[in-house]
Amino acid sequence: MAKARGPCDTGAVSQPAPSVPFAEAARVWARIGILSFGGPAAQIALMHRVLVDEQKWVGEAQFLHALNFCMLLPGPEAQQLATYVGWLLHGVRGGLVAGLLFILPGMLLMLGLSVLYVTLGQVPAVAGLLFGLKAAVLVIVVEALERVGSRALGSGIARLLAVLAFAALFLFGVPFPVVVLAAGLIGYVAGRRGSTVFARAPGDAALDETPRRSAPLAILGIAALWLAPLALLWLVLPGGVYAEIARFFSWLAVITFGGAYAVLSYMTDVVVGSFGWLRPHEMMDALGLAETTPGPLILVTQFVGFVAAWRENGGSVGAGILGALLTTWVTFAPCFLWIFVGAPYVERLRGNRALASALAAITAAVVGVIANLGVWFGVHFLFARTVRLDAGPFDAALPDWASLDAAALVLTVLLGVIAWRWRIGIGRLLLIGIALGLAVRAVL
Repeated sequence: MAKARGPCDTGAVSQPAPSVPFAEAARVWARIGILSFGGPAAQIALMHRVLVDEQKWVGEAQFLHALNFCMLLPGPEAQQLATYVGWLLHGVRGGLVAGLLFILPGMLLMLGLSVLYVTLGQVPAVAGLLFGLKAAVLVIVVEALERVGSRALGSGIARLLAVLAFAALFLFGVPFPVVVLAAGLIGYVAGRRGSTVFARAPGDAALDETPRRSAPLAILGIAALWLAPLALLWLVLPGGVYAEIARFFSWLAVITFGGAYAVLSYMTDVVVGSFGWLRPHEMMDALGLAETTPGPLILVTQFVGFVAAWRENGGSVGAGILGALLTTWVTFAPCFLWIFVGAPYVERLRGNRALASALAAITAAVVGVIANLGVWFGVHFLFARTVRLDAGPFDAALPDWASLDAAALVLTVLLGVIAWRWRIGIGRLLLIGIALGLAVRAVL
């Protein structure tokens, strides 16, 4: 039976009707958006658990194939992964809904916190809540590492590649794009030579193997909506703060390979040193706020846009809100464009042995990436201080064992036991973590 076409779908290909009702998908995407705390590793873990293990909307291979592609793109990989899977399920409208609902909860919360920050001078104390939340997120990341690793690392070479990727990132500070591209090159060469060390496991097909296509008009529309504010602001308010926000964050959206952490140093130099929009301590506060909200960490840019417009317009909260919304728009509009343009071609490449091998090698490296993010998160959560290892080729932040937070360790282990013993859902695990975190902080 042919799929019924929506207004944003092209249907140049005949394919089965999706088995997932659109309204049900929207509810699940909203749930994922609300629960997507903890940065990209936790967010990818959340989507893997919900979309592959619980809902079974996509197969393991298709999920990892999509993740590999999103890892190569500029911008937040987790948000783009949600957009990709939404596109797989319901075309362009599905991608738009999935991507927007992934952003919306964090965007609204960050906007509220930004207003509180400039009006009250401080963010309300939520230490207990965040303490429990971070412990639960650490457990979720470890769960994801175990699940994805057991399925993606099918050979000794793949496991070695994952270890090398982790070591390159954690111990030697190799840039993330270099690690991913190197893994892809290794896999491509192996595939070209007929090697099957990165071959996809048999029997792990996606639920719908038929490639989709994106509507050309939808792609052109998104491109126009991204670039139109930039052009309009430069015509109407050349040199003003809004024009500078649109220009700078559009540029940032194009070069943000490797996630928010990879670009944070560059962004800080520009917005603090060159533009003078923020003070140094305000950038630290911005990152702290972004860590406590759901959604992509790159939402830190929204705080920057808010404070920049607020300060340049004499402390006007309304001006700050406009700056925040403009920043969010030009930051995320390109993310949809990359997916809708590239995903149809990437899906067709699944049958190309060399390119499939390249992406499978990237999958192995991604296990190392998730491990690196998990270790980074664990070190900064479980220890109050870190020691910098900067000797020869080594460049790593190691834990100061004397600063171990015993309460954080006990809470994390307890939540881990609960998660593995009773296999509870992510939402319940986060709620239990929050409740225990509040209790611990109340006692201590």
